[in-house]
Amino acid sequence: MSTKAPHLLFVEAQFYPHISALLHAGAERAAKAAGATFETVSVPGSFELPGAIAMAAAAPGRFDGYVALGCVIRGETSHYDHVCTEAARGLQQLALAGLAVGFGIATCENEAQALARTSPEGRDMGGKAVRACLAMVALKRQFAGGGG
Repeated sequence: MSTKAPHLLFVEAQFYPHISALLHAGAERAAKAAGATFETVSVPGSFELPGAIAMAAAAPGRFDGYVALGCVIRGETSHYDHVCTEAARGLQQLALAGLAVGFGIATCENEAQALARTSPEGRDMGGKAVRACLAMVALKRQFAGGGG
């Protein structure tokens, strides 16, 4: 089993940049606390998160895990439902394909909910997504080392 510090990729949706900044702050704090290293890339919105992770995963061995950070706030149309569903489906497909993925997409009714869920002083979704990703990295390493 590898004892090397995990190297993660944070993929951040920038549709709500002030929310992305909160998610990133929590994620960064959690990664540093765990001794993990990370790189960050940005995409336009949450819908693009799975595609970016799939592209990054095509460079095998570069990253141990992936953390999707984004926010979708309900609007007046069904667009919200489609973005939430497809982003979650895409990330789940990547996880089922064997990638260690942390889900840090806040799906909220309004901005107040988004701020409460993404702030490191609040529910800290960014930090929780990193901790989930690191748990899956550890599990993947356990199986790769014959410990499963």
